[in-house]
Amino acid sequence: MAQAQYGDEVTVHYTGKLEDGTVFDTSIDQSPLKFIMGDGQVIPGLEKAILGMNPGECKTIKVPMDEAYGPRREEMLLVADRNEFPVHMKPEAGELVEMRHQDGRRITVTVIHISESSVTLDANHPLAGKDLTSDIQLLEIG
Repeated sequence: MAQAQYGDEVTVHYTGKLEDGTVFDTSIDQSPLKFIMGDGQVIPGLEKAILGMNPGECKTIKVPMDEAYGPRREEMLLVADRNEFPVHMKPEAGELVEMRHQDGRRITVTVIHISESSVTLDANHPLAGKDLTSDIQLLEIG
C-alpha cells in the first residue's frame, strides 16, 4: 500500500484542538483538506505526521508551537495612531482588521487595545505560542 510522501497530493480529515481540548478548526462534516506534501500549505507538524501514513489510517498528534504557528513575537505588536483609521471605523478589542502591507499583501491583525490617541494591533497568528493537538485521518493519496 502506498504511503504518503513529499510531492504527493493528499486528502485528509482533521480536527485541531488546543491543550484544553477546545476545537479551533475541523474538516469533519465539511470538505476534507487537500494539499501537496512539502509545499508548505499546512503547518510543518501536521505534514510531518502525515508523512508515511497509509490511506484510511488515523492518528492523534501533538504539535509543539515551533512546528505549528511559532512563538508569539513582541515585534508583531503594532501601535497605530487613532487618526490613521477611517472616521467611520470604530475598532473594538478582539476585532480582526485587514491591513495592507507596503508591498501590497494583505494581513489580518487583531485589535488588542484602544486609547483616545492610538490602537494597538497584534499581527501574530491567533494560534502563535500554542501547542496544538490534531486528530488526522488520511483519506487518499493522489
